[in-house]
Amino acid sequence: MVILSKQTSFFNGVPLIDLSKPDSKNLIVNACEEFGFFKIINHDVPMEFISKLESEAIKFFSSPLSEKLKAGPADPFGYGNKQIGTNGDFGWVEHILVSTNSEFNYQKFASILGVNPENIRAAVNDYVSAVKKMSCDILEMLAEGLNIHPKNVFSKLLMDENSDSVFRVNHYPPCSEIEGLNDNNNNNDLIGFGEHTDPQIISILRSNNTSGLQILLKDGHWISVPPDEHSFFVNVGDSLQVMTNGRFKSVKHRVLANSVKSRLSMIYFGGPPLSEKIAPLASLMEGEDSSLYKEFTWFEYKKSAYKTRLADNRLILFEKIAAS
Repeated sequence: MVILSKQTSFFNGVPLIDLSKPDSKNLIVNACEEFGFFKIINHDVPMEFISKLESEAIKFFSSPLSEKLKAGPADPFGYGNKQIGTNGDFGWVEHILVSTNSEFNYQKFASILGVNPENIRAAVNDYVSAVKKMSCDILEMLAEGLNIHPKNVFSKLLMDENSDSVFRVNHYPPCSEIEGLNDNNNNNDLIGFGEHTDPQIISILRSNNTSGLQILLKDGHWISVPPDEHSFFVNVGDSLQVMTNGRFKSVKHRVLANSVKSRLSMIYFGGPPLSEKIAPLASLMEGEDSSLYKEFTWFEYKKSAYKTRLADNRLILFEKIAAS
């Protein structure tokens, strides 16, 4: 087991990484091994981009449901409400999902009173461009921390013009039903978004100042992640777990609904091109026989993942032990 550096700072139990510090690459590696999740500060994403996008998102989600439905259904892109995927998962959430690397039809928003589709497009593009750059910087720091050459072995997959990356804005309205749940249940949690891992390489999350996010620790306990509207949280995705041959862990996480305040979160999911082959890197294995996973394309994994329920272990079908 890797021992976290004595220099590692924590934010209510979550590793806190200052990107301006020279030792941050090693601390990020440690955090990915032990948690699969960390908080970053001193990033280069302009607060202007964050505020602008949040303002546009609030305008949209404040519209009547009958208006918002004009921007749906999510197929998979567009507006969705409560339904998560196509396999029966539901949550106390509504969302917008857009592709970052192909033309999304923002005119879906044109008929919604008070919503300007060009303003939304500009806000999303500015924000995603900045967060994508930060994601690539983090992935290159990870490669350096692992002594992998070239250092763009991960980041080039996001920079590829065919990268299958997506951007999602989740809105969790206040839920008064929480207070009416059976107090004898000893669990008054209403799920906003059920427990799951992210299938991509890396996820970059930013939320407003409302709590709800939880991550699952190795010991099986859920811990709440206090919100910080000025910082970002990073998740290791399933694909990065495979590429590091299990050295990095894809973190299981969920969101609980809030009885008083609405929660708004923005998530950039950095994915590889659909044809990209995903397999453990040779430099991280002691030999070909030490690979824990079968090679697969991102298209194959994505297709398989989206046939599952949220809480399913998506990687089990691609583990070599399961295949033998």
